[in-house]
Amino acid sequence: MAAVLDAVRALFAPHTFTICEETPADVVARENLLDRAMGADRRKKSSEALRRGRVPAEGLALVARDARGHVIGTVRLWNVEAGVTPGGQPVDALLLGPLAVDGAHEGKGIGAALMRAAIAEAHARGHGAILLVGDAPYYERFGFFAGAAQHLLMPGPFARERFLALELKAGWLEGAAGMLTASGRKLSQPMFRRAA
Repeated sequence: MAAVLDAVRALFAPHTFTICEETPADVVARENLLDRAMGADRRKKSSEALRRGRVPAEGLALVARDARGHVIGTVRLWNVEAGVTPGGQPVDALLLGPLAVDGAHEGKGIGAALMRAAIAEAHARGHGAILLVGDAPYYERFGFFAGAAQHLLMPGPFARERFLALELKAGWLEGAAGMLTASGRKLSQPMFRRAA
C-alpha cells in the first residue's frame, strides 16, 4: 500500500526544475547521466569526434536541476565549421549534443525546455546555425530539418536523415558544403575520466 501511495504522490507532485549554465562541479553528475541515458557506446559516435578534446561553446553548456539542485538534464553546443561557402570561406556553426534527461524525469518537458534555452542562448550570442544528429520527428518541432544540412557531412558514419540543421540567421547555411570540423577552444588540461 505504501508503494501505491508513493506512486500517487509522485503523479500529483509539482515537477519543478530550473535550467542554468553548467558548472565544473556538475562534471561527474553530467557524465553519469550521459552514461545512463546513452549507454557505453556514446563515445563512439561521429559527433563525439568533433567534441573530443574541446570545450563547449561559450555559455552554451546547460543543465536542468531538480528542486534539490541535482542535475537531471544536460545539453551542450560546440563550435564547428560547417563546410565552406562556394567562395571557399568556412561557415561557423554550432553542433548540439548530447541532449539527455534522467530516466526518472522523462516526460516532464525537461528536454524541450533545455532545447528552447539552448536555441535562445545561441541566438542571443549571435550564432548563425545549429546542427545535430538526432530523431527528426522530435527535433522538427524546434525548427530542425535535414534540408539545410543536405550538402554537409559528418566525420565518420552517420544517418543522413538524422543530420539536421536550424538556421538562426536566414540563409546562413545556403551554399555551405563539405565536412564538419571542430573549431572550438581546445581543453587546456585532461578531461575528467571515470575509472573503468
